[in-house]
Amino acid sequence: MGYDLESFYRGLVDHGLIVPVRVQGAFGRGAVFEDVLEHFNALVTKVSADDRAEVYTFPPVIDRTIIEKTDYLDSFPNLAGTVFSFFGKEKDAKALSAKVHAHEPWADTQGMTDVCLNPAACYPVYPVMGGQGALPEGGRTITMTNWVYRHEPSPEPTRMQSFRVREYVRAGTPETVVAWRDQWLERGLALLTSLELPARSDVASDPFFGRGGKILAAGQKEQKLKFEVLVPVISLENPTAVCSFNYHQDHFGHVFGIKTPDGKDAHTACLGFGLERVVMALFRTHGFETQKWPASVRARLWP
Repeated sequence: MGYDLESFYRGLVDHGLIVPVRVQGAFGRGAVFEDVLEHFNALVTKVSADDRAEVYTFPPVIDRTIIEKTDYLDSFPNLAGTVFSFFGKEKDAKALSAKVHAHEPWADTQGMTDVCLNPAACYPVYPVMGGQGALPEGGRTITMTNWVYRHEPSPEPTRMQSFRVREYVRAGTPETVVAWRDQWLERGLALLTSLELPARSDVASDPFFGRGGKILAAGQKEQKLKFEVLVPVISLENPTAVCSFNYHQDHFGHVFGIKTPDGKDAHTACLGFGLERVVMALFRTHGFETQKWPASVRARLWP
């Protein structure tokens, strides 16, 4: 299978793996796609059993003040998705209806709510940690599978507006957190190569907005605060990030009051598997029909 965006997208559709819709990056997922995703996520749980991570579940929306406190809107204003709703009275509802039926813009009839779409799977965890007292000795590890939203519509199937991330968050002392991040970088790479994916790791940076963002990205790379595991999906020259590792230093600890037992701001790190991207990497590498995948890969996913 060649590395061509259009043929790969067409293959996913023709095999019923994804379901096209009008809006780019918002396609549906078929039963086989979901089966692979669920079994990969279960495999992540299995290989991380020794972490004894606390398991949390959050909805796709979060408290809007979280993205305000974390400076997300300074760094990624183009990716944020805020939730608006109708607050008017009956006459205002009639005006809204009239505009909709006349195919006119109707955004001015809505108002901002207290929630926004979650832009990063780890974001709901930090205020929870900060509100539960000082961390225990040895810190805390939390895992969750969250829906994430990024406003970046694209015909490229790996660049979705809404997708799922299997996330782990570690909070504690700098030494504890960095050691955990480095251990998981090796573990994540080993997990993906065990599925016979041509994966490799590299230093990376976040897509900060604007000219100032280039300076932030350069600093992030220089300090090696972000790593990604890359697999060719759309092209060989520009492989797709299917897993990322971010070390936040004490940023979230300071913002949300997460403290170590000695009262210092905790350091945090997170790692996330982009579940849809991992699944697409498997289909790209092994073909669109799972029954024809290598026996070793099938045995790993469906033991």
